[in-house]
Amino acid sequence: MKTTTRYTRKNPLAAALSGLRWSAGAALLGGAVATSTAVTAQAQEEARRGSTSALLEEVVVTARKRAEESQDVPLAVSAFGSDQIEALKVRDLTNLSVGMPNVALDDVGTTRGTANFSIRGLGINSSIPGIDPTVGLIIDGVYQGMNNGVLFDTFDLASIEVLRGPQGTLFGRNVTGGAVLLNTKKPGDEFELSLRAAADQGDEGGLNSYLMGSVGGPVTSWMGARLTAYYNDDQGFLENKFDGDDIGKIEQTMVRPVVVITPTDRVELTLRYEYSENEGDGPVGQCHTNGSGVPCAFQGFDRKEFGASLDEVGSQDSETNAFTAQLDWDVDFGEGTVTNIFGWRTYDANSVGDIDAQPVWLFHAPSWLETEQFSNELRYNGLFGNNTNVTVGTFYFTNDITYHERREFGGIVTGGVAPFLTADGGGTLDVESWTVFGQVDYDLSSDWTLTAGINYSKEDKDADVVSLIRNVNSPCNVVLNNDCPYDFEDEESWDSVSPKLGFTYHMTDSSRIYGHWSRGFRSGGYNLRNTSVNPDDIPGPFDQEQVDSYELGYKSEFGRGKLNAAVFYNQVDDMQREINLPSQGVGVVQLIRNTAEATLLGVEVDGTYALTDNLIAMASVGWLDAEYDKVNFDLNGDGVIDSADKDLDLPRAAELTYSIGLNHDLDFGDMGYLSSRINYAYRDESAYTDNNLGYIDEQDILDLGFDFYSAGGHWVFSLYGRNLLDTVKHGGDTQLPNDLGGLIPWGGTFSPLAKGRRYGIEVTYNL
Repeated sequence: MKTTTRYTRKNPLAAALSGLRWSAGAALLGGAVATSTAVTAQAQEEARRGSTSALLEEVVVTARKRAEESQDVPLAVSAFGSDQIEALKVRDLTNLSVGMPNVALDDVGTTRGTANFSIRGLGINSSIPGIDPTVGLIIDGVYQGMNNGVLFDTFDLASIEVLRGPQGTLFGRNVTGGAVLLNTKKPGDEFELSLRAAADQGDEGGLNSYLMGSVGGPVTSWMGARLTAYYNDDQGFLENKFDGDDIGKIEQTMVRPVVVITPTDRVELTLRYEYSENEGDGPVGQCHTNGSGVPCAFQGFDRKEFGASLDEVGSQDSETNAFTAQLDWDVDFGEGTVTNIFGWRTYDANSVGDIDAQPVWLFHAPSWLETEQFSNELRYNGLFGNNTNVTVGTFYFTNDITYHERREFGGIVTGGVAPFLTADGGGTLDVESWTVFGQVDYDLSSDWTLTAGINYSKEDKDADVVSLIRNVNSPCNVVLNNDCPYDFEDEESWDSVSPKLGFTYHMTDSSRIYGHWSRGFRSGGYNLRNTSVNPDDIPGPFDQEQVDSYELGYKSEFGRGKLNAAVFYNQVDDMQREINLPSQGVGVVQLIRNTAEATLLGVEVDGTYALTDNLIAMASVGWLDAEYDKVNFDLNGDGVIDSADKDLDLPRAAELTYSIGLNHDLDFGDMGYLSSRINYAYRDESAYTDNNLGYIDEQDILDLGFDFYSAGGHWVFSLYGRNLLDTVKHGGDTQLPNDLGGLIPWGGTFSPLAKGRRYGIEVTYNL
């Protein structure tokens, strides 16, 4: 059995934080004991936090870069406030992966925490650093420039906002599918303490335990502070058939201090820092018969069963540092607010993956990644003449990426001691972009509002690439030694104009119809994983993708609930796709090309309704029709571009999604009350590879939970079950070659598994 050295770069802060993990709760509790605080009327009101009543509450969102209730925003938005996040027991964004109309918040599975989000059929299939998303992730107002390392805990969040459809006017590039906004909590006006311990277990694997807590409140009359800490020790979720040990282990630590300074009534400065580290096993890959009907050479599994047999458990270790400074200044001009948000983030990671996903050494892949991004957004929002709302701003962003990957083939030939063949490659990518934007909402009357906006963006990318071709460059390492010979160097610039025109008709005070046309762009770029031996398959540049969206929507609130609906029509030009092809030379070739023009038509409906005072129903449905209009690339690999390519399904464009759920409160008088919930969500099967040989299975997800709230609201005791139907989910379905250059038989797929059925218990103490 092969052993692989784990390369781990440690921040000095990591050592200081190592003792924080299980002692975090004690430290926070000590702070509570040291602070003498009476239980206030507000605390009593919050006794019902997380109950079904929270599901009818309006959520304040920042979808238009100003605070307003979600039902007032003329956009398709799925919004969850802090109480709703607690009620639905959202642990991370993948818990919401199935359940919102035409939304798939998936983890690619190849490298832990890598988002492969898709909204309205616009998504990606990639773990390649530097490949820009179609769905932007914005944390506390800071755009995350990469998909890597963003899908971890969601503890102590103020809100989650999922914006469906292009958001290019106010958010710039890489939001052609939509945007996901996460907002962490700030210190409140009174002392707060929350401690939580949880554990869950599946049908296989070890115990998954959590400890988390937050403490915060006013420090002086002009300053408040909050400290959040999170620790997760997951002992694995599946038995490795190779040796009987559990696999899928991970240990996560996060700490987030927040300080809010208010020197005057008109100025607020919010400072946030977050440190996190994650250490664990590599991807839990599964091998099953590929789309061409070729089975795994040594051991495979049915795609509907949980099972894996890996000779290399691998590793995935990462460290993240992030700092955000937000200044809000209320000014007399237009009774508006000037906001400046500065962001800095570093992400360092290394991993080892068993890509053949079989109990012999055929194809293993270590990788290294270092990134650093800076951003600054300056904007103004104000109201003029009581009928003209103006938002203008500018945004600057840089991201420096250094990446290296090694591919090790055929250890079976040498008895699993050393690779028979190796390849090294990767590169550097420097990104610099700036944007100016503006939007005006003008009230023609009390019934009609017109919206007009425009965004101009310019982006420069500079790439140096080492092609990952077998035996040519080995051994070398771009990240550790910078000793690889670059065979491709290039730079390119793109600019774009993203306009928006729309209207809102207020039918009543509680119902409205809206419509708009908007345009968005996804960045052009370069492929840092250039694996093709064809000299014509250079790493780029590939061009930017353009999406024109037409949307008509309806929103209403009524006595016992709310109902929202939208119809959309998207036209995509220069569709940017990562094409996954098996290769005898390097295992898998991933080409990034502008492949097609496409049309996506869809309908979305979601609503919440109080059946009784204590019983609330929630439901949603999304339907999507995605078709190619024109194809510019031989997608199915038959040597010609014809109608057979045009008839293929677009990847990650599930036709049907729907969900239905019930939440109920049962009053136990002086003892407290029991809140129970059940939710079923469905998502259709969808293509994974552009040639449709790989696909993502349909998803049937059933979740169930019970929360008992003590009468004073201090204690919450919870039981929950996730994925109770034990539905198998794969992050991807990469097709592997039938053999390695005629030397070693392969076959099958690399399909990383997500967790199956889980049962959990949780205890929370709130002061």
